Order: sequence, then structure tokens, then C-alpha cells
Amino acid sequence: MAKVFDRTEERRAAESRWYTDPNLALVVVGSLAILLVSAILQVSFGAYPLTVGEAWRLVFDADVLFSPEVWNWWFLGADIPDWFTQEQVIVWNIRLPRIFVGAIVGANLAVSGALFQVITRNELASPYILGVSDGAGLVVLLTLTMFTGLTSFLPLFAAVGGAIAFLIVYAIAWKNGTSPIRLVLAGVVVGTVFGSVQRGLFFFIDDLGVAMSAQAWLSGSLLNTGWEELRIALPFTVLALILMFFLTEELDVLLLGGDTADSLGMPVEKVRFAIAGIGVLSTAAAIAVAGLIGFVGLIVPHMARNVVGSDSKVLLIACLFMGPALLVSADVGARLAFNPVQLPVGVITGIVGGPYFLYLMRRKENLGEV
Repeated sequence: MAKVFDRTEERRAAESRWYTDPNLALVVVGSLAILLVSAILQVSFGAYPLTVGEAWRLVFDADVLFSPEVWNWWFLGADIPDWFTQEQVIVWNIRLPRIFVGAIVGANLAVSGALFQVITRNELASPYILGVSDGAGLVVLLTLTMFTGLTSFLPLFAAVGGAIAFLIVYAIAWKNGTSPIRLVLAGVVVGTVFGSVQRGLFFFIDDLGVAMSAQAWLSGSLLNTGWEELRIALPFTVLALILMFFLTEELDVLLLGGDTADSLGMPVEKVRFAIAGIGVLSTAAAIAVAGLIGFVGLIVPHMARNVVGSDSKVLLIACLFMGPALLVSADVGARLAFNPVQLPVGVITGIVGGPYFLYLMRRKENLGEV
């Protein structure tokens, strides 16, 4: 018991000085640098090329930044200002919102992956592997193909679908408790079933345009994302992040193990499901606007943990910066590598994430338990 107490005190001491952690500072600065370079490339290059100077003069144009009409367009969904030039439309209506949406999606997937890994004490856990992504994706696909008038409620629908999938996974894995292997196997089963239903829906879609749009969404894409998608995802993202940082102490206690947390007076199952609910909400906000993007929720927490350690607050902050850097830079590659053909960003994250996961398997003998 003394050993447990000592570990708890160490975690509390680490939490009190997280803002002076040099490794976290390195992650934040490095991630911001990657994000800045990616943003410069994203804004400046494409089918309509601009010089870097031209692009960033448009970004910092005072007439745009301080216009009430523009702010109404961004956040209230008003019509795009009719005085915009062609270059302003390209930068402000196509390229910049794609960066913002990519950053939000990357942050959501990364932090939700970290949450699922902590509550299951399983390094293999992620929204995708635990079936949450497929459950949320099935509901979103149904909405996109059959109930198009309800798209503004996509994050809520996705959260319901993800929650149902996670509850099914947990119920299948439960046998006098759960284990990392049982959770992963149950997630694979549930994800496979939900994924098969998704593919089956295509046989009932008559509109070719809707079918192509749904296929792009299943691949995970930021193509054609704009301010509307930002308005959809942002409130749910902010809510999830606020709730998440209120529970970092509980996350640290869960890392000690269910039995230890229970002996310290924590209602383990209630806390676990509350945190899972936050992870589902965060995942749903990402899936609703960008589709099924794999591996981000799996590999970013690994990368962050290797640099900053397992303290929950430090880990989540690291994921909050590394996730956007990874996804926005991957989207730049997806958009520019084969220009004018634009690949779904999910293809790039899969190409990067697969080899990294294999590297982890070869490097770590006890891959699985956190």
C-alpha cells in the first residue's frame, strides 16, 4: 500500500509541475512548427498556385479579419461576402478552413485514443480498434444517405452510434472483468460487423454522386470541408476537452489498476464509463466531419507517451498538439503529392500508421498493457 501511495504522490507532484516539463515543451514547439510549415504549404500551393507572400497577405488581410460580415459567415453561416476576390475565396473558403478542420479532427482522434488506452490499460486500444469509429460511422453514413436534412446533428448521432458500439464491445469482453486481449478481440468483431453493414448500404444507394461522396467519407477525407464542418465539430470538441481535463486525476488513478483504484475509494466502473463517454464524443466530432481516419488515435498516444511519459495531463496536452500536426501534414501530402489528384487523408495515415505499428510490435516485447 505504501508503494501505491508513493506512486500516487509522484503523479500529483508531476501534475503540479507539468507546465515546466521540458519534454512537453519540445513536443509543443515541434508540433507547432510542423503545423505552421504544413499550413504554409496548404495555403500557398494547389491547382491555383499562389506565392507564399501572396497567400499570407490574403490570410492577414485586415479588411477580412475585422469585417463583421466575414465573422457572420464564419460562425453564423451567412453567405460568403460578395466583395471577395477569386484569390480570397480560394484561401478563405477552401484552404484555411481545411487546415482548421484538420487540426480539430487530429486533436479529437489523438486525445480520444489516449483516453481509451488509459481506461482499458491497453496500448492497442483506439476508437478504430475498439469499434467506436465503425459504430459512429454507420450512423453517420445512414444520415448522409437517407436523412440528409439532419446533417447538423451529425456529431450527436455519431456519439450515439459510437456509444452503442463501445457498450457492445464491453459487454462481449466482460467475463468477471475485462482484459486487454478480450477488449481488442471484441472490438475487432464489432468493428467487422458494423463495417460490413456500412458496405452493404452502398447497394441501396441509387444516386451515384451520393455513393461517391459516401465512399470518400469512408476513406477518411478533408476534401470539400469548410466553415460549416468547423461549426459542427467545434462545440462538441470544446465540451469534450473541458470535461477531459477535469478528470486527469481519475485517469492517473485508473493507471494503477482497477483493484487499486477501487481500494482507494474510486467508483471504477462509473469513472471508466464517464471517460469512455468523453472519448466517444470526441471521436464522434471528428468522424462527423472527416469520416473514418484510421491510426491517428492509435499511434499519436504511443508517440506522445514515448516522449513525455504516462502522466495523464501531460500526455493529453501532448496529444492535443501532436494530433493536429500529424493530420494536417498528412493532408498536405494527400492533396499535393499527386496534384491534381487528391487522395483521402485516411490513405496517408494508413500508409504511415501501419509501418509504425509494426515497428512498435518489433520493438516492444510486452506490447498491449499500459
